[in-house]
Amino acid sequence: MRTALEVPEELSARVPAEQRGPGLDRDAVRLLVSRGTDVRHHLFPELPGLLRAGDLLVVNTSATLAAAVDGSIAHARVVVHFSTRGDDGRWAVELRDPDGGGTTRARAGGPAGVEVEVPGGGRLVLEEPLSGRGERLWWARAAGARVLDVLREHGRPIRYSYTERDQPLSAYQTVFALPSPDGAGSAEMPSAARPFTARLVTELVSRGVQFAPVTLHTGVASAEAHEPPYPERFAVPEASARLINAARAGAGRIVAVGTTAVRAVESAAGPDGVVRAAGGWTDLVVTPERGVRVVDGLLTGLHEPEASHLLMLEAVAGRAAVARAYEEALGGRYLWHEFGDVHLILPEEDPHAERCTGNAW
Repeated sequence: MRTALEVPEELSARVPAEQRGPGLDRDAVRLLVSRGTDVRHHLFPELPGLLRAGDLLVVNTSATLAAAVDGSIAHARVVVHFSTRGDDGRWAVELRDPDGGGTTRARAGGPAGVEVEVPGGGRLVLEEPLSGRGERLWWARAAGARVLDVLREHGRPIRYSYTERDQPLSAYQTVFALPSPDGAGSAEMPSAARPFTARLVTELVSRGVQFAPVTLHTGVASAEAHEPPYPERFAVPEASARLINAARAGAGRIVAVGTTAVRAVESAAGPDGVVRAAGGWTDLVVTPERGVRVVDGLLTGLHEPEASHLLMLEAVAGRAAVARAYEEALGGRYLWHEFGDVHLILPEEDPHAERCTGNAW
């Protein structure tokens, strides 16, 4: 399935939903709903009618950083995508070439020792690749300027060539985003939550749907290579762990809002399916072989056919269900990417009738 489908270029969402016509808000997107291989078509404001009292939404509160900064190597222009801040103060960065159209294209990273000048009198020195998988991301040490100051004063949101134009940082923040005390955040928006508005959240709460906040600071996506995710910082607070466990013990379904929320909550779950407060770095990659221990459903965007995120969807719903949903999305001309339409995966049957505490239910 990950190689059989092709997404036409015209199905890329080029601007945010609220910019596509007068009177529109963020929630003016379509909602594909799948229960097993049964697929229905809805609008996102209909979400409250698809959930029930006692259901719980796990939401990521990570704020999006203005993580793209112009720089130069000698006299050559580059764009630096700041991905992740390490415990030792270094930053994982991806260097990209300007494409002449306001976005970027991939370039080879390294070698070690290369210096990148950035605005504000700062520079980055590349030290070593982030991992042995490849040389797209490098650890770099900053000098002459604080990276967070550079991002605040000179940064802009990361965007790719399928988008029409630059957008303000506010367009890349979700309603759940909270500033971190240490300035940390996500290199790219946790976009599954983008269609939520304050009004819709209020309606969900009034219907008895609960929310459990977690945090996972996402690194830069692998837009061309579709690599599995690298280690990322996460936190599941004690209060959220208690909410999730209580909902699981009752009649509620645990629905993660985005793959980042899945990664965070599954990183905090033991083999017994109990969620405990946790934080730090997670290298968990959720696959069908590993399965899910906590999550019953998932609200997510539409991913490229080669994307590693689809393995997570298959872990939640099964391969046949994901393939069927994507056939419907293509046939229905749903829009892809961070400003696009969304996909709600719900269990076929009541997940509490027979809980699975090991692999996928």
